[in-house]
Amino acid sequence: MTVGGDARYSALGPYSSVIVHQPPAQGEAAVRWPLEVGSAPALASAFQPRTALREQIDATRTGSGTAVLTHVLTGGGGVGKSQLAASYAAQALAEGTDLVVWAPATEPQQVVACYAQAALRVGAPGVRGDDPEADADAFLAWLATTSRRWLVVLDDVTDPAGIKPLWPASRTGSGRVLATTRLHDARLTGGGRRRIAVDAYDPAEASAYLRARLAEEAGLADGAVEELAQRLGRLPLALGHAAAYMINHGLPCTTYLARFTAARSLAEVLPPDADAEGYGRAVATTLLLSLDAAQDADPAGLAVPVLRLAAFLDPAGHPGALWATPAVRAYLGGAEPATVHTTLRVLHRYALLTCGANWARVHALTARAVRETIPDGELRGIAVVAAEALFEVWPHPEEPHGEWAAVLRANTGVLAATAGRHLWLPKAHPVLYRAGSSLANAGHREAALDYWEWMAAEAGQTFGGEHDDTLAARGNLALAYGVVGRTQEACRLGGQTLRDLERLHGPEGRYVVMTRAQMLVILASAGRVHDAIEMGQRALTGRIQEFGHEHPMTLSVLTNLIGACMQAGAAEEVTALAEEHLANIAGLLGPMHPYTLFARNNVAYAYGRTGRLDEAAALLEALVADAEHVLGPDHPDTRGYRQSLAYARDESSP
Repeated sequence: MTVGGDARYSALGPYSSVIVHQPPAQGEAAVRWPLEVGSAPALASAFQPRTALREQIDATRTGSGTAVLTHVLTGGGGVGKSQLAASYAAQALAEGTDLVVWAPATEPQQVVACYAQAALRVGAPGVRGDDPEADADAFLAWLATTSRRWLVVLDDVTDPAGIKPLWPASRTGSGRVLATTRLHDARLTGGGRRRIAVDAYDPAEASAYLRARLAEEAGLADGAVEELAQRLGRLPLALGHAAAYMINHGLPCTTYLARFTAARSLAEVLPPDADAEGYGRAVATTLLLSLDAAQDADPAGLAVPVLRLAAFLDPAGHPGALWATPAVRAYLGGAEPATVHTTLRVLHRYALLTCGANWARVHALTARAVRETIPDGELRGIAVVAAEALFEVWPHPEEPHGEWAAVLRANTGVLAATAGRHLWLPKAHPVLYRAGSSLANAGHREAALDYWEWMAAEAGQTFGGEHDDTLAARGNLALAYGVVGRTQEACRLGGQTLRDLERLHGPEGRYVVMTRAQMLVILASAGRVHDAIEMGQRALTGRIQEFGHEHPMTLSVLTNLIGACMQAGAAEEVTALAEEHLANIAGLLGPMHPYTLFARNNVAYAYGRTGRLDEAAALLEALVADAEHVLGPDHPDTRGYRQSLAYARDESSP
């Protein structure tokens, strides 16, 4: 190199070196302070200060003593690690810090070259100007002993072992180091170094960025700002590209959001020419930059298939138990759970996903970028594996596991949206029906109604009106109508569905029996108790023939049939049957099973109808306490039991 000794743009590799021919400065006395070595990136337009994150970083500086406090900013591509470090560099310069060094650190040789240049600039003792390695050592020695204030930034560390001898230290306490990296690697901690996780913007920061960036273009920052920020995963890199695209094309957020949703690839709506901040890479390329390294680092070579499967699941997180299911193990060639766990940790280390003790998640845009790399012929197979895994870990009964069921519903929703028709052909996957039933079981009645309307429409469009999947969805929709009080629609749709099934399958087909069980509930809720009893008797006969007397599906029908009989007024005759059924179902399923809770309510109702109010109140008091534990205090069934208890107490009062 010639005058200046700037090695930043040199092509460095394992077999190259930099020789700087420049006379060294004549000691510190000849230096004009302050100095900046290397070039920090300019702060992005509408840069967000990341106040909460900075407070977390700054709080750890207190009490560091004389040892330099090094912060290692870790996170995936595009989350703004370098921008955050650049803001600290700009602040240091503004505050008059004597030396600010910005060293690209993708390869250790880059750091050595930058340190050698800095040694010359500061006049470090022993600097020669013709031996970069020796000059870098001289600079590190100078940093360790100088009383001048300094900041060194190591940007994009990829080789923890190679960078190990190049970490600066300060015995005077006047220095500070910031490093950025995609790696979650233990070798980057220790030695006084603190790791700080950097994620996407929070919702307020993401929306504020878009509003500030689009402020000079009238009408672009419309009412869809928050939704667009969320759809972009609040990723700073993606927000920057999207804002530039909207400015270039004069598109408001609402219009851009529609294009983003409909786009076949990220490149269509986040193109390289929208890189207004000079990041240098396309969004998808940035997000997957470390995938090859992760695949090479994974002993089992499973990084790519594991990430592809995770890309179909909820960006908010999926259960770690999915990775031990038979479906996933078969997809991964029979890999043992411990092997898959190792692969997940490798992907975590390379910031391609984040995993905890019992969960993992992939950023929404990373997931989309991954899905775009999957060959068309493999998409359906991976989507079905994800569906099978979700179905296999779904608890039954699920009511005692409300949070778990909610996570599974969220993952099924994301999978259904990303997989599209792959979950519908040649028939609808059972996990789609499980998710709808789960909404109803959780007491989300309106949400369940919306879901079954969507299912019935999708099935009808895919298979036609007389396919079993379509009729099954219509039966569940009819039940959902009945639960929310739309009984006329429920009776009409349920009756028509039952007639269609009887015509197609005969009077005793499996789907016929299932729909009769649904019609029992619908007719009872509509006050047509005699019709309900007749329907329930036929449903019970079918359940017994299919499953036997002790199966939960049979017991559920019998519970509902007993309830309908009590509505008909035969309280004395039914009370003994209700008591016998309760003893039976509690013995088979346990006293806390949701079906048992309903059977306990039947007995309490029978006691109330026959004047045994004190016994009814005692039963209901215990029932409410158990329902609050199993179903939750706000579940519609719990609220119903609570109302029955209040009524029984009121009626039994003198």
